[in-house]
Parts: sequence; C-alpha cells; structure tokens
Amino acid sequence: MRFPNAAIVERLRNQYPAGTRVELLEMDDVQAPPIGTQGTVLGVDDTGSLMVSWDNGSGLNVVYGIDRVKKL
Repeated sequence: MRFPNAAIVERLRNQYPAGTRVELLEMDDVQAPPIGTQGTVLGVDDTGSLMVSWDNGSGLNVVYGIDRVKKL
C-alpha cells in the first residue's frame, strides 16, 4: 500500500472537512457497512484515510486509494 504525500493529504482535508456527509460506494472489508450507508466525516488522518462516523454505528475508516465514497 502506498501512502499519499503531504500535498494530497492536505487536499483531502480541504475536500472533506469535519462534518462533511458522505455515502459509501465501495469498501474492501468484511466488516464494512452496506453500500449506500451514509456517514459524517470526523477528519482525515495522516495516511489520507477519512475517519467517518457511519449512521449505522460503524467507525471504519475509508482507506485512501482503496475504498470509495461520494460527498452528499
């Protein structure tokens, strides 16, 4: 897995500030919430992953370059 550079992480932080609502399109994890689950971004960590509080109670991060969400 390649981690994004600092410029990409900063761009993600600007694109997905805390409070941004997202919908899950794809997540490669057996414990992933169902596709279509919505959640609220809590922040972006140093690896570029979105930290999301999913509406179904899940707390799995959206991994940069692997999982996909769309902004609502």
